[in-house]
Amino acid sequence: MLRRAPARPAAGPPVSAAAHLTPAQVDALGAELDAIRAEVEASRGERDARYIHAVIRTQRGLEFGGRALLLFSKFPPAWIAGTAALSVAKILENMELGHNILHGQWDWMRDPKIHSTTWDWDHVDPAEFWKRSHNFEHHTFTNVRGKDRDLGYTIMRITPEQEWKPADLIQPLTNLGLSLIFEYGIAMYDVETDKIRSGEKTWAEAKPQIATTLRKIGKQAAKDYVLFPLLSGPSAVSTLVANLTANTVRNVWSHAVIFCGHFPDGTETFDEDRLEGETQGEWYIRQMLGSANLTGSKAMHIMTGNLSHQIEHHLFPDLPSNRYAEIAPKVRDICRRYGLPYNAGPLPTQYAKVWKKIIRLAFPGGHERYGAPTAPRATVARLRDRVRKTPARIAA
Repeated sequence: MLRRAPARPAAGPPVSAAAHLTPAQVDALGAELDAIRAEVEASRGERDARYIHAVIRTQRGLEFGGRALLLFSKFPPAWIAGTAALSVAKILENMELGHNILHGQWDWMRDPKIHSTTWDWDHVDPAEFWKRSHNFEHHTFTNVRGKDRDLGYTIMRITPEQEWKPADLIQPLTNLGLSLIFEYGIAMYDVETDKIRSGEKTWAEAKPQIATTLRKIGKQAAKDYVLFPLLSGPSAVSTLVANLTANTVRNVWSHAVIFCGHFPDGTETFDEDRLEGETQGEWYIRQMLGSANLTGSKAMHIMTGNLSHQIEHHLFPDLPSNRYAEIAPKVRDICRRYGLPYNAGPLPTQYAKVWKKIIRLAFPGGHERYGAPTAPRATVARLRDRVRKTPARIAA
């Protein structure tokens, strides 16, 4: 005779990994991170300027060399070498240059050519729309459900608190498709098509933004799929395919890096009431608990735009990206001393966790795996006792 397994008790509300910290400890943590920011700001100078100029020269050299090789793209060796060089150039321009310059990381140099107000990146999304949605909405309301639209980019269920819909069943395919056309997905996202559908935004409000986005898409398409293929003469078709390949490589890479920085296991999401009276220290903690890092070589960090240091980037989004590597050990140490997780791992591991979450949350439920308490209450109590026993070390 089969016996029904006893029902498991329902899980309570998620417990944050920072639940053991007292308000005084949160303030002390915030002061430590403020000191790190002040130290970097005071030491910005020639070393940083040399770095960004070197990246620009390298990126432009790769793009020029790649496009020159593609003039002869009918020959397979030239096609392979040219496409590879152009792919790397597009990744560098998107990640280490465009993303970070538009964050204002290099505005302190007062160089009008490398400034957040003048840089136009190699991307179909107009810079001014991206800065509003990314710099303001995402970085201000990081992982706050209902405020941070980057949670699932309005098309996927990425937290169990999101209401399940039958359309979510195909979200693994949706995610795969999004990775291939990521720049177009971001452009549509920044037009806020979801708000148009819900009636929060009228067509009259959206039309100027749509027109600007279409002009930018046309400009990018004319460059990559008309001008440079025509310049290749007999190699026009193979050059067009090479440009399409380079753009796809850039899209898949940037999608992987960005999703690994926000959605693997261990990242927390927050209720909207978390924002009420939020202090600077609490804001810092939300950034740390809502982000994840990638481990790897220096070359890998540069190719990610140093977004492999996503935790440090979310703490200090407007500090020069080349400083994140030196900031990271200090942030990790703060996490250790305050009993907070420091979510980091190799890209294949983190990306596998992202895909596992997307596949699981394509089905109803998910609270057992992704909505359960981040830290058991016994662990929270143990951490609270440990932290309280060493107040002098934490405040140092």
